[in-house]
Amino acid sequence: MAHILLLHSVYGLRPAVLAAADRLRAAGHEVTTPDLYGLPAVDTVEDGFALLDKVGRDTVLGRARAAARDLPAETVLAGFSMGAGVAGALLAERPQAAALLLLHGTGADPESVRPGLPVQLHLADPDEYEPPDELDEWRRAMTAAGAELSVYRYPGPGHLYTDPEVPDHDALAAALTWDRALTFLAAC
Repeated sequence: MAHILLLHSVYGLRPAVLAAADRLRAAGHEVTTPDLYGLPAVDTVEDGFALLDKVGRDTVLGRARAAARDLPAETVLAGFSMGAGVAGALLAERPQAAALLLLHGTGADPESVRPGLPVQLHLADPDEYEPPDELDEWRRAMTAAGAELSVYRYPGPGHLYTDPEVPDHDALAAALTWDRALTFLAAC
């Protein structure tokens, strides 16, 4: 089974992230869920962006780097929304990552992708943070870079649909996402 670095969304280290980590552990994976803020999680996306501004993007990335430092080189990098972006940023420094699991955000620079890297993306359709033209451009660039890319879109739910504590939540889409993600991770 895989080692997984699971990075939270802009809301902070919420119960949904810890529940996701428990789900992954129950499937036999080792999961690290760092608190990238060092402050209590918040309840609204607006408060989340305010918290990110307060803590600072450099601090968030530094904390993610510190959490990854002692993990195996082949650790799967995974994240929710903002955390997907942080996972993608870490990929440039961790070229031996076993895979990239992106939930609710593209987050990876195609220039950091090695040929054959398994990448799985799960997004709402539509997603207010991932405009279709930008998603199409990202998908082309990731494929051209050699990523083994799988993209799953879920019609109807809002952006952070796997989190049962936000209005975006969609239980059916979340269950399908986790089924697909667990199958993906079992191959890593």
